[in-house]
Amino acid sequence: MNTTAATELENATYGKVARRLIPFLFLCYIVAFLDRVNVGFAKLQMAPDLGFSDAVYGFGAGIFFIGYFIFEVPSNLLLQRIGARVWIARIMITWGIVSSAFVFTPQVRWGAVATLFGCTDAEFTFYLLRFVLGVAEAGFFPGIILYLTYWFPGPRRARMVASFMTAIAISNVIGSPISGAVMQYLDGSLGWRGWQWLFFLEGLPSVLVGILVLLRLPDGPGQARWLTTAERALVVQRIEEEEAVKSRTGKRHHLVDAFRDYRVWALALVYFCATVCFYAVNFWMPTIVQELGIAPTDYLRVGLVSMIPWGIAAIGMVAWGTHSDRTGERRWHAASALLVAMTGLVGLALVGRDPLTAMIALSLVPVGILSLDSIFWTLPTAFLSGTAAAAGIAWINSVGNLGGHFGPDLIGRIRTATGGSSEAAFYALAAVALVGAVVVLALPRPRPGS
Repeated sequence: MNTTAATELENATYGKVARRLIPFLFLCYIVAFLDRVNVGFAKLQMAPDLGFSDAVYGFGAGIFFIGYFIFEVPSNLLLQRIGARVWIARIMITWGIVSSAFVFTPQVRWGAVATLFGCTDAEFTFYLLRFVLGVAEAGFFPGIILYLTYWFPGPRRARMVASFMTAIAISNVIGSPISGAVMQYLDGSLGWRGWQWLFFLEGLPSVLVGILVLLRLPDGPGQARWLTTAERALVVQRIEEEEAVKSRTGKRHHLVDAFRDYRVWALALVYFCATVCFYAVNFWMPTIVQELGIAPTDYLRVGLVSMIPWGIAAIGMVAWGTHSDRTGERRWHAASALLVAMTGLVGLALVGRDPLTAMIALSLVPVGILSLDSIFWTLPTAFLSGTAAAAGIAWINSVGNLGGHFGPDLIGRIRTATGGSSEAAFYALAAVALVGAVVVLALPRPRPGS
């Protein structure tokens, strides 16, 4: 086969793989994020109903990531052993069930158990279900990132990850008005409050999509019946070639390698900084938007306005990932994305509740963090492979996602201590983003195209 024909076959093959996998994985991640962040909208109604302070809500929203952290690495190693199809389906079905169980938060009685922890029954149920939701979802995102390494070599991966991860932004674009509408128009139906309908209805799609995963997701290229024999061989060959290069150039391959490479720990710190900022703003965005002058019960308008930052972020992250792929540069793209988020956080602290300038500043935060996400996972996979990649990706994601606990909790505690003011929290979050940018730039320069 001549060079031109080989190139055409390769481009056509990867085009087919992308068309087959990315939209489906995109759908999976949309329902994942709906279940993860609908608590931000539910808070607007649930907190006054159940007597939750800002500190209670912030801690409960973030405790999700404690369960996520504990079970992340074991979950990703099980995915590698059991297979992507069964394990990803298990994750999605269980988290959908747990998410829907929030409906019963007001009804569960714990008695002395809740008293022992200094909580009301509703607070203890909220904390417990958020923790269990994190346990159920642990391994999903790093599992998908690992799964993409089975199909796409390094130079093609950032664009695929960016395409997949636009689901974060799109799930919020779609989910924000839907969440607002459910809370506003189903409130009181069958005796349920709007926030209860929100948890129930947005938990069901995870179960249904999880069943679809069992039916149609191949474990890897070798099981993809929709590829021809030549196409399967090409995809497998490209991945094997990349793994061979990693082995020859000293890339980390075994389980222990993931934990003794300082770059893994440095990237975990970077991701921690990013998630502190991202989930602080994400879980509190409906509240921030509502406080710009929207009526307390106009949940649909809160949802419609909350779409704006996510729509801008969806465009920004794809452009960022595409430009990084085209230039082969990763570090400065990652660092500058964090600096964009830092600028937005400083802006939020400075402008207060002026609607126009606050929305501009608010939009910069998801633009920066999601643009970082679009290229971040090319950094560890440039020097990790095999079992080290499975463990390393999971470890970076689990340690990093601990930031999802501290960010929302930070805002909640500061708002409770200051009577509802968030400015000090935004300055603290901006400092965290700056630390992440500095650490990225301190890392050694990766090979171009890796």
